[in-house]
Amino acid sequence: MPFYHPMIREIDEKEMRRYAGLARAKDFPDNLIKEACEEALLLIQPKGIWQIYGYDDRNQIILSPTPLKLKSQPLIEHLQGSVQIAVMAVTIGAELEGSIENCFKQDRYALGLLLDAAATAAVEQTADAVNSFIAQEMSKVGLVALRRFSPGYGDWDITDQSLVVEAAQGEHIQLSVTESCMLVPRKSVTAVIGLTPHEERLILPASETATCLYCEQENCASRKENHRK
Repeated sequence: MPFYHPMIREIDEKEMRRYAGLARAKDFPDNLIKEACEEALLLIQPKGIWQIYGYDDRNQIILSPTPLKLKSQPLIEHLQGSVQIAVMAVTIGAELEGSIENCFKQDRYALGLLLDAAATAAVEQTADAVNSFIAQEMSKVGLVALRRFSPGYGDWDITDQSLVVEAAQGEHIQLSVTESCMLVPRKSVTAVIGLTPHEERLILPASETATCLYCEQENCASRKENHRK
């Protein structure tokens, strides 16, 4: 089964600021941002796993051991023409999450919030790195990788989260799902990536994920600037 451990050498401070709601806060001390990013870098453990399955485009079924029938119309349209699907799962581990929890227990709320934002930026960077690696590997066999699409995007019901983790074999990176469909560790991402032989399909860089393209929350603090209307 394919594993990938991306080397995250620095956390994107611009993205970290955005997740912290500080994108337009010009007077917020840069040293606090840098300190939080440096501490986060010491604690993250980026890792990813994925599996490649056939895709029944006619019936919209990912042919994993437990077949995954897709019902989300935006996802079905997004995957149109795909012949295979990469089901991926990534995490940065639980150690940083524990540090964030300790900050809040000790009433160090500002640091806790900054570390949480740094963790979100780090897991997105990890997902981008794994996404890019999958795209590179698939290009060797003549397949083009579409943007990744995660449970919870658009109208893809989050209750499919456990099936996606199972299909990705996320247990091998210590990833699990709660009864309320939350990922554990919390700073984790799952997604599917359509693989198509049709190069004319619109392909965006890994950083241009479907996260905000399919999200209807226009006023979300985490919404990517280049997708604002």
